[in-house]
Amino acid sequence: MTGPGRLPGHASPEGTARFAERAGREDRTDPGHFRTFLDLTFSSLGMGTYLGRPDEPTDRRVTAAAVTSVSSGAVNVLDSAINYRNGRGEQAIGQALRSLLELGVVRRDELFVATKNGYTADRAALARLEDEGKIRGDEVASECNCLSVPFLAEELPKSLASLGVDTIDLLYLHNVTDEHLPLLGKEAFLERLRSAFDFLERCRTEGKIRYYGLATWDTLRLPANASGYLALEEAVGVARAAGGADHGFRFVQFPFNMAMPEAALRKNQPVEGELRTLFDAARTLGLGTFSSVPLLQGKLPPREALQFARGAPGHLAPLVGHKDPQHVTQNLEVARVPPLEPEEFEGLLHHLTQPD
Repeated sequence: MTGPGRLPGHASPEGTARFAERAGREDRTDPGHFRTFLDLTFSSLGMGTYLGRPDEPTDRRVTAAAVTSVSSGAVNVLDSAINYRNGRGEQAIGQALRSLLELGVVRRDELFVATKNGYTADRAALARLEDEGKIRGDEVASECNCLSVPFLAEELPKSLASLGVDTIDLLYLHNVTDEHLPLLGKEAFLERLRSAFDFLERCRTEGKIRYYGLATWDTLRLPANASGYLALEEAVGVARAAGGADHGFRFVQFPFNMAMPEAALRKNQPVEGELRTLFDAARTLGLGTFSSVPLLQGKLPPREALQFARGAPGHLAPLVGHKDPQHVTQNLEVARVPPLEPEEFEGLLHHLTQPD
């Protein structure tokens, strides 16, 4: 059922392919800029919305950057979270979506829209749920992250309203592994994750989301014997128990850049008894990957850093946060450059890890 004032539809194979074909036909992107996964076509550069003040001038800059990014043909992946800029990150993307469709630049089915629940921008609502007995105090980590189903069920409608869509293409659970796994231990954490995945499978059936995933910081990149480490294979097992072979757990997000290359280097993820890198394990397990902080919040040279981040074999896209018009233009230029060949990426990776 369409919500009042919300955009119907979701990313589709036909729509995302149409976006890529148009960008190529108009010579706005290199032929290798787009990747396919789950029959969808993804730009190898996505836009994130994490940093910035929670104010109207920043809202306008984020919205304008998203409109420019999509209009350029370089980006059809938009990423946010319910807590980014105290909830204003999703709202800015929602305004960009409305503007893009009103201008006739794109159709809804050409864009892949992702957001995250887990952290809250409304701690009072979290306290109310606890006072009402819907969640327990020990289900909250860092005073603002919760994995319980009553909390997720209250947050998801807020994200749908802020984004102005009927269906979110990808809903991540936001750093729940980093926040809750060290506190609970693996067995108890996986039980809570199963409850959350059961809920997300119901949301898929209701058409509120298409897919779900885990947005993480450390837990997937840690050495396998480290506290707080998560084996991706175990999370996939939980998803299969919740949703069967056609489960919706199909994406993971984690940091990856020239200063944080563990996902391509460290063989810490077991798959069928063999240790693999995080990128390789995700690909083998049927998961798409998006990476955060490709520019290390402005500390790395943009062109080289984006080329490196999108060069990892099998990687879908790094998510770059940009608002300044000059930075937006500069970052989008990478779409016109051929991605690194596998041997070029491996050579650069080897160079980065050699001592001076």
